Amino acid sequence: MTVLIALLLFYVLTSITLAGLFKKAGVPAHKAYIPGLNFIEWCKVIGRKPWHALWLLVPAVNVFIYAGMAVDMVRSFGRFSFWDSVLAVIATPVIFWQIGKDSQAKYRGPNYTMEKEYKAKMEAARKAGDKATYQKMLRTSPYEKSTLREWVESIIFAVFAAAFIRMFLIEAYVIPTPSMEESMLVGDYLFVSKFHYGIRMPMTVLQIPLLHNRIPLIGGESYLEHPSFGYHRTAGLEKIDHNDPIVFNYPEGDSVYLYPGRTFSIYDVRRNKQLAGIPQRFRLITRPVDKRDHYVKRCIGLPGDTLQIRERQVYINGVPAKNPEKMQFNYKVISVGAPINPKTLAAIGVTKSVPGKRDYYALTREEVEKVRGLSKDIIVEVEKHSPPNYALFPHDPKIMSNWTVDDYGPVVIPAKGMTIPLNDFTYPFYQRCIRVYEHNRLERRNGKFFLNGKEADSYTFKMDYYWAMGDNRHQSEDSRFWGFVPEDHIVGKPLFIFFSVSHDQNAKGIRWNRIFKIIH
Repeated sequence: MTVLIALLLFYVLTSITLAGLFKKAGVPAHKAYIPGLNFIEWCKVIGRKPWHALWLLVPAVNVFIYAGMAVDMVRSFGRFSFWDSVLAVIATPVIFWQIGKDSQAKYRGPNYTMEKEYKAKMEAARKAGDKATYQKMLRTSPYEKSTLREWVESIIFAVFAAAFIRMFLIEAYVIPTPSMEESMLVGDYLFVSKFHYGIRMPMTVLQIPLLHNRIPLIGGESYLEHPSFGYHRTAGLEKIDHNDPIVFNYPEGDSVYLYPGRTFSIYDVRRNKQLAGIPQRFRLITRPVDKRDHYVKRCIGLPGDTLQIRERQVYINGVPAKNPEKMQFNYKVISVGAPINPKTLAAIGVTKSVPGKRDYYALTREEVEKVRGLSKDIIVEVEKHSPPNYALFPHDPKIMSNWTVDDYGPVVIPAKGMTIPLNDFTYPFYQRCIRVYEHNRLERRNGKFFLNGKEADSYTFKMDYYWAMGDNRHQSEDSRFWGFVPEDHIVGKPLFIFFSVSHDQNAKGIRWNRIFKIIH
């Protein structure tokens, strides 16, 4: 709602100040207040055809069309400076009001038409060899710009266009961890569509263009948390479905420590005693939703689903889920005969040893069969996990005494409009959704629950939530560890790999076979 109010206010102020310009241009001022007609008359004033206003209805394109119309409008009143153009684009009502109140400001005529005609006359003089006329027109031209200004405006336009595309349409993303191998590899560079699942409107207002959350080299955050807008999303081309790969903001990334090589959330530190020294060495950083780290996983569970994992198999609503084609688990590979030569394993594509675990490899089902086929002496056993694992969501010993990454749940994924009872069992699962993601004050006192200061026995969710897991199931920090992905954290859909580079010791260099590969 905040974004809509801001846009509506900008439109109203622009219309009000536009009336003063219409009056100076000989157009009835009341036409500035009529939606649609005001932009048609605006086009006429600057020398554009009336149908040109239809471009304002085309998403993405309309931003550039509007900028051009605003610049042409101020130039139609003799405002040709660099800063006049800047104000026309970013503060249209301000400069329109200034021109309207300036008694010296006169309507020169339709700038778009006049500029075309002037440049056509200059070109005609040049072709005719009339150097005197050409040089005179060049010296007196209000449309000519210095080389410095041309460069500055070109750079600003390029940055603006790139930032706009990145913010609303497509963003590049690099795979930093092996959680999605073999589907997406470390070193894959992806293009992520921000419109397939609906464009999430910007929430953080003041930020350095083209940077996500950190300033390279000098460090520091690349944005200011305030002011900010609320969550709004346009209609998408499609809805998220089971097994769709998704890019999203790390749900627990609201308060983080920037540890060398990775980020730890404050919740990681609280749950893991081995990380207890981090707060003394690193500063805690808070981040708004759209500036939290990007993760890429596969959407395993949808809003309203009941998810459970039994012996590594995911079940959705009691039915075995379709497994990703390249799903991996950790396997111990040993030989009861001659030692296994790593080059023998590399020859069949098995190179991904598990860090910190001797003889363990991340293998797909197909790779397991290949390894077993090398020799009858080779034993391949999947890694076993013993309960309990209190690092798992929802981090409540009473609920998850027998849970592991391979035997987990059941968990009910919240859906917008779904109502749950508030009790000691549901509280661990949903308290963060209610407090942090949906911005309520939830308290538990003397066996009773209080929602925003009032006693409550149930809660109805305001958003949809999703369950994300990596294809490399034993090496993925995902929803099994930090819970649900709220809809306002969804960034977009990976489309294809535009570049890929391997740093593996066995195969360094560009992976040409992965470039332009579609993400399924």
